[in-house]
Amino acid sequence: MLQAPEDGSDPLRAARILIVDDEPGMRHFLVNTLNPLARHVDSAEDTRAAEAMLAVRQYDIMVLDNIMPGQKGLDWLQAQRSKGGFTDTILITAYADLQTAIEAMRAGASDFLIKPFRSNQILNALRKCLELAKLRRENALLRRELETAASGNRRKELIGASPVIAEVRALLERVAPLSTPVLITGPSGSGKEVAARHLHGRSGRGASPFVAIQCGAIPADMIEYELFGHGAGAFNGAQAGREGLLAQASGGTVFLDDVSELSANAQTALLRVLEDGVIRPIGTGRDVQLDLRFVIASSKSLQKAVHEGHFREDLLFRINVIEVAMPPLKDRGTDVLDLAELFQTEIAAALNLPMVEMTSAVRSAMLRHDWPGNIRELHNFVERALIFGRFPLETLGDAIAPGEIAPLEDMEKREILRALEALGGNRAEAARRLGVSRKTIDRKCAAWGL
Repeated sequence: MLQAPEDGSDPLRAARILIVDDEPGMRHFLVNTLNPLARHVDSAEDTRAAEAMLAVRQYDIMVLDNIMPGQKGLDWLQAQRSKGGFTDTILITAYADLQTAIEAMRAGASDFLIKPFRSNQILNALRKCLELAKLRRENALLRRELETAASGNRRKELIGASPVIAEVRALLERVAPLSTPVLITGPSGSGKEVAARHLHGRSGRGASPFVAIQCGAIPADMIEYELFGHGAGAFNGAQAGREGLLAQASGGTVFLDDVSELSANAQTALLRVLEDGVIRPIGTGRDVQLDLRFVIASSKSLQKAVHEGHFREDLLFRINVIEVAMPPLKDRGTDVLDLAELFQTEIAAALNLPMVEMTSAVRSAMLRHDWPGNIRELHNFVERALIFGRFPLETLGDAIAPGEIAPLEDMEKREILRALEALGGNRAEAARRLGVSRKTIDRKCAAWGL
């Protein structure tokens, strides 16, 4: 029996394969050869049966005979491509000539094998096609991520030891193995995408794609084409069909940020995907079955959007099974210092700039600030510090808006940190001026991570 590579890297191990051949002997040979090595193998005796299987299941690759009763494999493949079919295909035939090979490539076949062939030939062809398809998809997703994602968003783990972030981590890890959609809420810049990547990495799908989609960044009239894909001629300028982002992420996780920005039509289509796991590329007549984990995020109140008539209530019910609330940075205590150190290291390496010392006065000022822009504001603050060679504390401004009433505990913390900042970290002098003992200052600073 043919064995998979010992290093566990065999692309066949995770592959779903469809065999389409009218000869029972060939189907039997291919099924027996591939079953021990592949994730799932189905077979069909003609194109009609194959089309029915494609309607209910997604396959990574198809082995298609050309000469069959009813409809030739090449003609059917060409029709599938025109309807939005994207399954990679190896054409097999006993009647080969140069013209058939040319037509196979034009119809979208990935490879071409002449019958009879040996087991190692079909296995090598399948592995090569699967590797090329994986590389093609990864390249497309990486190009898109480099074009659209900020460096901080590509972090894969939540950083910080504060109780609130530890609680978020525990909840994410509890629900990670499930396929249930997760709704992540919280203010803009609070790390919702990083939380989604944290979840993805622990979900068992970590080796599969993670696709982050900023719904508000895609024009409303193009969002469905981007998500679901389209056939040739679906809109002006669409000369060829294109696989959508959801299909490209199959097997992995899709992160939909700013979901409240989706159009009414896109919300309806998303609800169908969540309920049935099925998409239909725009301008095609073919459904595509997906295997996806959805993580949805919003910085706006979706309940309010429902009340205002901007968001479907049934969609909210479907996505709000598990809600993870990301805390604002001001509630995360000394996490701000850990994040600032991390950002310094990353940005200094990326921009080839020297690190800047985080003095006691700087740390006090950072802990005192409320960070209304959350982690994004902190990242920009650290980047400016590295560019100018000092931390621009004057840009942090006043922590309390005029007329605002803050809790006494916050006021105490703010005034102690303000004194330490002004006195260069001299705790004894800060205690004298504030009228408290040095032990009180030391105890408070230890609690705040100073």
